[in-house]
Amino acid sequence: MPVDPSAIRTWANAVTVGRLLISPLMFAIIPADNVGSWAATGLWFLLCLSDLVDGQLARKHGTTRSGAFLDPLADKVCVLGAMFILVSRGMFSPWLVGLIAAREIAISLYRVFAGAKGVSVPASKAAKFKTFAQQVSVGFAVLPLSAADYNYLAKGSLAIATVLTLYSGLQYGAVAFKARKQA
Repeated sequence: MPVDPSAIRTWANAVTVGRLLISPLMFAIIPADNVGSWAATGLWFLLCLSDLVDGQLARKHGTTRSGAFLDPLADKVCVLGAMFILVSRGMFSPWLVGLIAAREIAISLYRVFAGAKGVSVPASKAAKFKTFAQQVSVGFAVLPLSAADYNYLAKGSLAIATVLTLYSGLQYGAVAFKARKQA
């Protein structure tokens, strides 16, 4: 049975809110010594898996306006929060994470302003790939096998995530420019 698009209390939203509530624990257990942590890796995997689960639930039962707002918010809180911690630990480049954060803020603001005009801005395929790439880069940074001895995996995947993040941001910009030109 499909849910009402204006519903707030849905299973998908419950999973998303759970991600938001658990993410501070993730940030707290990222180790300071850049050797990784199995606990952080496990929790990060669960947070990423819950992103898939809430998406499946939303597709199965129907999407809601609240879910369309909460899911990208939870993605940004989880990914950027972990990345900021990894910058403070010296694992990630502040420049690359800064570029990612700037794009995420810009697209979030674009979604808010477009939504205020009644325009929905769904996630593009490129945006889904960039989210996955961002999640992988954090995963490599907290995984003990790669964090200590193979940190180039974390840093290299962060560079790839940055390129995908900027590319998807440019896609959104092109769509917005085209829509504005037609209006």
